[in-house]
Amino acid sequence: MFATNVGGLDRVLRIAVGLLLIVAALAGWIGVWGWIGVLPLATGLLRTCPAYSLLGVNTCPADSKRA
Repeated sequence: MFATNVGGLDRVLRIAVGLLLIVAALAGWIGVWGWIGVLPLATGLLRTCPAYSLLGVNTCPADSKRA
């Protein structure tokens, strides 16, 4: 499928921000726009980001060692 291109700290931050936005939306603090948190949550959990693929960015050290 997609190559792994999200690593370490990037992954943790994506998951944390995604969860924070979803919780804020559920609590009614920020409204419907909080559901955008699904995107960073999914990319953090799946360890792949389509935008990174298009831009040629890779924060995963495992892939850097193989090259």
